[in-house]
Amino acid sequence: MTLGSHQKTIGDSQHWLTPKAILDVLGEFDLDPCAAPWPRPWHCANHSFTRYGLIQPWKGRVWLNPPFHRYEVGKWVEKLAKHGNGIALLHARTEAKWFEPVWRSASAILFLANRLYFHYPDGRRAEANSGAPACLCAFGAANREALQISGIAGYLVTKWKIQ
Repeated sequence: MTLGSHQKTIGDSQHWLTPKAILDVLGEFDLDPCAAPWPRPWHCANHSFTRYGLIQPWKGRVWLNPPFHRYEVGKWVEKLAKHGNGIALLHARTEAKWFEPVWRSASAILFLANRLYFHYPDGRRAEANSGAPACLCAFGAANREALQISGIAGYLVTKWKIQ
């Protein structure tokens, strides 16, 4: 059995809200291109796309909590890396091919100390944690600073060497 063999690579649902406590300490975001459908108890950004976020133009500071689908997540991460301004909430799958844009372009990675409990679109906290460690990946200096001052428990990495 491998380390990840007990975890699904494609979840039962792709509609999960980011815990509000994380959003509250990171500051205001302009766009959430992967927003949960309406109605939702809190917004992650001033503007949201609930569909077609990959093909829409992105402007301003982006909050990205992409669908955790191994065949889709890489497209979202790559688009944020090219956009260069935002923070992504990702599974800490540092070995995965889809994580490569983080290594190439991110300004910081905050590996979270604890597993997250996401919320259903109606605001209820999920019964179980996310099932995998998570990280926040900053793109751009201002977003690196937001992670540095956030107070979110974890280990912040701002320098790494790609070999």
